[in-house]
Amino acid sequence: MEESISPPVLRAASWAELPGWEEDRLEQSISAFLYSCQGRKAKGEKSADAISWQEICQKARQVKKEDTLTIRRFFETEFLPYALEEADGRREGLITGYYEPLIRGSREKDAQNTIPVLGVPSDLLTIDLGDLYPDLKHRRLRGRLVGNRVIPYWNRGDIEATGENWPETPLLWVSDPVEFFFLQTQGSGQVELADGRRVRIGYADQNGHPYRSIGRVLIERGDLKPEDASMQGIQAWARRNPAKLRALLAENPSYVFFREATEIERDAEEGPLGALGVPLTAERSIAVDSRYIPLGLPVWLATTRPNSNVEMNRLVFTQDTGGAIKGIIRADFFWGFGKAAGQEAGKMRQKGQMWLFLPRDKDQKAKKGKL
Repeated sequence: MEESISPPVLRAASWAELPGWEEDRLEQSISAFLYSCQGRKAKGEKSADAISWQEICQKARQVKKEDTLTIRRFFETEFLPYALEEADGRREGLITGYYEPLIRGSREKDAQNTIPVLGVPSDLLTIDLGDLYPDLKHRRLRGRLVGNRVIPYWNRGDIEATGENWPETPLLWVSDPVEFFFLQTQGSGQVELADGRRVRIGYADQNGHPYRSIGRVLIERGDLKPEDASMQGIQAWARRNPAKLRALLAENPSYVFFREATEIERDAEEGPLGALGVPLTAERSIAVDSRYIPLGLPVWLATTRPNSNVEMNRLVFTQDTGGAIKGIIRADFFWGFGKAAGQEAGKMRQKGQMWLFLPRDKDQKAKKGKL
């Protein structure tokens, strides 16, 4: 069961307080913002806030996408920035990175491809407790039914141990357990078949167990130094220790189930769909904890480039969520598709600050810490 939550603290800020606000090149930002508009509209909001957003989105459609100055003035005119704070006043949090990987696989199991890519099991129950008890809004249970009792669903170790006898037909089969583990961690990816065709798969559900970092496990055991516990460092450890790999992966009980992308989602020019239901934009989309931060918001992110002190300040949009993304000042930065994006995402574990952009007519609510 998810823990109870309290709203974030919002502090009114000036545009001058945003590090690098005048330097960010914003050509991509209007397209990414319009995706957020599309996602918010699809949710069917009918409140006064929704009407305000619709008006702003209509104005955004008139902004020239190649004119950075005009784009910047658009956001300054329509929004006000608010610094995001923890209850104890802290403004810094953890910023990590993710990407859309490409791995090899096949439609059928063969000598090389023996690891199943599973769809949502028919016996997985998802219970939204808020539907039963309003006080438990945002709390959700996943499990399975045994007799008339709901018990926890199988953990990763259970699922992988019984992979050969899984009741559902796998969507695909892949060859590399480490690459597939990280694809699960990213939440989406592409699988290249022997004939060169690619299949895009996306997050469908999860087994209800909490995410545990295997990098942290390796650090605690003394198998990796903290500075080496990147995705690349963990992959290198796995290559050196194949006999220990299954046990290590089982230390993370969380397991992601996938769905095959629909025809409209298969366009390689578009990013994978995030939790908002719209394509992610490389270096403009972030995943957040939607219990605290609504999806579809513009956010000013002030952090540093992966494994460095070089500033990286830019306008991003809350368009996704993730099992490991828990907390108020917490974001996962989407780097895009492929190996180069993976190199950046895999080593990103930086400190950062976030400012939410809220429509000007939400000013009074924002001052009270409400979103």
